[in-house]
Amino acid sequence: MRRTSLLFSLLLLLSAPSFAQSGDESTIRQILADQITAWNKGDLDNFMKGYWKSDSLTFIGQAGITYGYTAALNNYKKHYDTPDKMGELIFTLLRLERLSAEYYFVVGKWQLKRKAGDVGGVYTLLFRKIDGRWVIVSDHSS
Repeated sequence: MRRTSLLFSLLLLLSAPSFAQSGDESTIRQILADQITAWNKGDLDNFMKGYWKSDSLTFIGQAGITYGYTAALNNYKKHYDTPDKMGELIFTLLRLERLSAEYYFVVGKWQLKRKAGDVGGVYTLLFRKIDGRWVIVSDHSS
């Protein structure tokens, strides 16, 4: 009995990090789902809630590198200023990898189905846990 209890305790301890990891993964997946919902409602301010609200946010896109939350939000508002340009956003998650307790790396595909012509590409995101909250600190979308 004592041996079984010890073995059970050891297995519980070894599996504890996976419980935390799956909770973090679930949170990150929910952030991405919330972004899709906000985008598809035409709500760029709520779409941006997944990003780090900092001048150090890095966004890399076709136009080059943009630094800062406000600059990224303004770029979205400039290029997606009508429902026809925004269309319907679809994310396809390809990879979600825990790098450490503080960082996750995400790879996926994005697609906009829209009257102005469908577009799409791939993205890599670096999530960081800051003040207990997961946020995107770097976005490379092409």
